[in-house]
Amino acid sequence: MSIKKQILKTKPVCKATFTLTAEEVGDAETVHIVGDFNDWDETADPLKKLKNGSFKISLNLEQGKKYQFKYLIDGKEWINESEADLYIPNSFSGENSVIFAE
Repeated sequence: MSIKKQILKTKPVCKATFTLTAEEVGDAETVHIVGDFNDWDETADPLKKLKNGSFKISLNLEQGKKYQFKYLIDGKEWINESEADLYIPNSFSGENSVIFAE
């Protein structure tokens, strides 16, 4: 797993690229990133599956904010980002990953 952040000079946006390797997701068919930035919509932001089996997506997040999120594997398994900036307890007896858009 990895997150790469880039602050855009032309607008107040942090371009965040999220990547999960084939080893991390196994034989997953789909991976979605679900969080504050898409109202926790489980179908809004699918990651693109690459030829090497990894999944990747880039999102433009409003700079200066923090966002909670998780990955949803094949519509049933929730996992956190190992490189998250922070983890916050959620109401399901688990934790959400947090990214600071800065």
